[in-house]
Amino acid sequence: MSSLMQRLMAGFVVALAAVAASAQPIEVEGVKLEPSAQVGATTLQLNGAGLRTKVFFKVYVAGLYVPQKASSAAQLLAQKGARRVTIVMLRNVDAESFAKALNEGLRDNHTEAQFAAMKPQIDALNANLVAVGEAKKGDVIHFEFVPDTGTRVTVNGQARGSVIAGEDFFTSVLRIWLGEKPVDGNLKKGLIGS
Repeated sequence: MSSLMQRLMAGFVVALAAVAASAQPIEVEGVKLEPSAQVGATTLQLNGAGLRTKVFFKVYVAGLYVPQKASSAAQLLAQKGARRVTIVMLRNVDAESFAKALNEGLRDNHTEAQFAAMKPQIDALNANLVAVGEAKKGDVIHFEFVPDTGTRVTVNGQARGSVIAGEDFFTSVLRIWLGEKPVDGNLKKGLIGS
């Protein structure tokens, strides 16, 4: 075998190993997040994952699935199409507290006018969270956007509440974790994959 052929084969093996390594689940706090997820007709890639803490408590592990991996919040927020935030609860949280935290994240990352304009969609999201009831330790919650459908919430594979129209609203929801004032700076870094 020629040295050129050997170098090409070696390069191919290294490339395959890199692809295989990037296709491994990410583990955070004992929670494994798969390297890809199917939302509607789209296969999404796990961009990053991290831990949400509040005071000293570990609240949940989150993973961000997008059409194309990106290394900045701006690039991630600019993406269109199917997307998903997967949350795996590490403790029990009642629906009211969960909704309040998400609402604060929305308010912190939007102007008062933007927040007011989203009120019908925020009310629908809150109703969906109430439909979830208490988020229990071990529950898997997906906030996902499905093109031509909208934003939906599923818990342990079961849809909860109603679908919320508007791709812009899902991008607004992503700002809870990726915005200028994220709910958790370390979690934002993890979701960005940095």
